[in-house]
Amino acid sequence: MPNRTDKKPAPRKAAVSVEASSLADQVATIKLGLKFSPVRRQLAWVSIGIVAVIIATSIGQVLLNRWNQPFYDALARRDMADFLHQLLVFAAIAGGLLVLNIGQTWLNQMIRLRLRQALTLDLIDQWMRPARAFRLANAGAIGVNPDQRMQQDAAHLSDLSTDLGVGLLQSFILLVSFIGVLWELSSGFVFHVGGYSLAIPGYMVWAAFIYAGTASWLSWLVGRPLISLNSERYTREAELRSSMVRVNENVDAIALYHGEADARHRLELDLDTVLGAMRRIYTAQINLSWVTDTYGWITVVAPILVASPVYFSGDISFGGLMMAVGAFNQVHSSLRWFINNIGSIADWRATLMRVADFRIALEETDALHDKEKRIQFGENADGKLTLNKLEVASPEGCTRLAQTDVEIHPGERVMITGEPGAGKTLFFRAIAGLWPWGSGSIGLPAGEAPIFVPRVPYFPAATLREVLDHPNGSAPTSDAEISAVLAEVGLERLSSSLDHRGRWERELGDDEQRALAFARLAVRKPKWVVIDEALDAFDGPSLRRVLAMLQTRLPDAAILNIGRGLHNTQFFPRALNIVKDTGAPALRPARVRAGAIEPPPPAAARAKKK
Repeated sequence: MPNRTDKKPAPRKAAVSVEASSLADQVATIKLGLKFSPVRRQLAWVSIGIVAVIIATSIGQVLLNRWNQPFYDALARRDMADFLHQLLVFAAIAGGLLVLNIGQTWLNQMIRLRLRQALTLDLIDQWMRPARAFRLANAGAIGVNPDQRMQQDAAHLSDLSTDLGVGLLQSFILLVSFIGVLWELSSGFVFHVGGYSLAIPGYMVWAAFIYAGTASWLSWLVGRPLISLNSERYTREAELRSSMVRVNENVDAIALYHGEADARHRLELDLDTVLGAMRRIYTAQINLSWVTDTYGWITVVAPILVASPVYFSGDISFGGLMMAVGAFNQVHSSLRWFINNIGSIADWRATLMRVADFRIALEETDALHDKEKRIQFGENADGKLTLNKLEVASPEGCTRLAQTDVEIHPGERVMITGEPGAGKTLFFRAIAGLWPWGSGSIGLPAGEAPIFVPRVPYFPAATLREVLDHPNGSAPTSDAEISAVLAEVGLERLSSSLDHRGRWERELGDDEQRALAFARLAVRKPKWVVIDEALDAFDGPSLRRVLAMLQTRLPDAAILNIGRGLHNTQFFPRALNIVKDTGAPALRPARVRAGAIEPPPPAAARAKKK
């Protein structure tokens, strides 16, 4: 691409003042996304199925616990016949539990699959609402790396939610199933102290609650920092991946400028931030392991220590002791679910926060700047395009036309120019409805949807025929006509590739991409076209070919070209001028949950602060 004297910096993103949403907000927005998901019925059925399997498994666990007493009593009596009988009973119970466990594993995987499908489809749907992706991309940090939030974070949240949710449900059902068993077993426990007998109702139940509760409290105190640390890590990982993608997309420029050393240095810096975040996580996990591992080793002997005074006093048999120990372990394992999963819970909270805050921002992005004036959009029944007292607000000032009230008639060709930095692209986005903040009104021709041609064209990953032909057209354009249009813009070599599916932004050069974008206009035959500097990059012969094609193929279309004004005035006989009013009030947006748009102060204010 030739050097451009009018090159415009990328649109300035407003600074973000993050206003974190609460856990209730996060859970509510995920529930809202699942409520209207097309796979909600499948998700509900597999959830019901896994609840039924867990209940059946708990019944099997209770039967297995009851089996402990006759089995160990048979061992104590050295009763071979009863011992063999109990082995057969064990085989029947264990076989049933094996089938249930395999069924639970399959249902667990199906929940993960459907939950990820539901979450990702919902996020894609919210992201692809008209103009939302654009506005979110200009909303600061919450709009950075949306691909990771929709792909990696949504998948991770699905896996964690399934594992933690199923585990919590299973622990709760086992607790309900065994707490009565353990209470009943504890009723025979009598402590003999100094000639006195002391019976504590539900003694082992209370012991299990106190033991697990103390460990849970300590685990939460030590493991709570993992929530923010995991969130930081995912942010750093996204930045590293984004840097790698950016380098991969610009390898030719990097090679030409011998910028490999600088690119490597920047990637190494991003990697260092990831490794630093991981080191902090590992330190917190080691601290947590001191609590959980110590607790795990004590648990090996804890139930026997709790019941041993009663056993040594002779109030229960060895089989009764093992049955009580088994019931204690079941209750205790249910209660220690939180301890076993404190790291995963922290990870889940961090991932939930990233996904839910992203969805909240998507829902509320339309409300950004809601305290600012908005441009009024309407339709003109007479088929004209009108710009009345139009002023486009931005953090740097106000962009407007030098002419106050403008009418553009069907078939008219207008050149809209402006000095570098006047805000030509911002003006283009305002007409397209992407940037609605400002004042005045835009009236579009009724029943005619203009086609907007940006500086950098977009082509879907599709066949060339699908790229060119209008998806909603009444009839497909013939191959002969498509080939003729391609030849008129200098792309005749592509006529044999109409059914080739490819990534055209990589297979074509910059000039070829722009030419293909104008060929698409000729195939789709719009009545109104608005162009943003896309003609400025063409050289003389290419520009003449494109203008000749537009003259032939779109003789009755109204064409508005926003650019530098270096084109044939015979093609664009009318000229309008864009001016920038830096003294106008800067855009001051409203705050929203999960992130707030707050633009940097104007240049004058920054200078005053200095």
